[in-house]
Amino acid sequence: MILDYKGISVFYSDEGNGIPVVLLHGFLENTVMWKNIIPHLSKNNRVVAIDLLGHGQTGCLGYIHTMEDMAEVVNTVLDNLKIEKAILIGHSMGGYVALAMAEKFPEKFLGLCLANSTSQSDSNERKINRDRAIKAVKQNYKAFVSMAVTNLFAENNREKLKSDIEIVKQEALKTPLQGIIAALEGMKIRKNREHVLKNAQFKKLFIIGLKDTVIQPDIIRKEAETTDSQYIEFDGGHMSYIENEKLFLQNIVHFIELI
Repeated sequence: MILDYKGISVFYSDEGNGIPVVLLHGFLENTVMWKNIIPHLSKNNRVVAIDLLGHGQTGCLGYIHTMEDMAEVVNTVLDNLKIEKAILIGHSMGGYVALAMAEKFPEKFLGLCLANSTSQSDSNERKINRDRAIKAVKQNYKAFVSMAVTNLFAENNREKLKSDIEIVKQEALKTPLQGIIAALEGMKIRKNREHVLKNAQFKKLFIIGLKDTVIQPDIIRKEAETTDSQYIEFDGGHMSYIENEKLFLQNIVHFIELI
């Protein structure tokens, strides 16, 4: 489905009935990442998946897409669908967006799952790496996407998941240059939102990849404990929904059932 938002098209899907579950993809991803998960969740829930700004079939709004900008898009889609409360599940950047939304609209949350994500802001080193990534993608778009996607997977999974990684790369290559740069700029300047989790009245779950090189597992574990959030650890990298597909789905379903 397509929603007109400030002159651009925002794509989303809406399937099933029951308590709403909103799925937010990560950087270089789109709603396709949820293709194996939506059929299971939509058996008992209303499942909405949204292409965030500059990703998938959703257009770009400018040269910086802040997490707040993306959260406003998500909120507009939910308002359009007359969804007042929902469980949000965000993978990586999708988690940053969900947290930005939770800061502004906490009353809309029944629960929040941060999959391979964090409420922390970028470290100085991470900000430098974002700037390097922007230069790299401008110089060689395809090489950047290929390397960026490969590095999301644990090294020991790269050969056995070769075909899955190729599919992720093909979807990532659909992300326009402007969308990539705008997201990198937006993630670079995002705020620390640990206070949002500490003050939350809803259930919270972290999914951690023990071999995640993007977000250090020790940092997320400490964050979960500090914010009184549940957490589950998988023996994989940043792409838990592929590297630990069955366990990922089982734990998501269990989290939804608890709510």
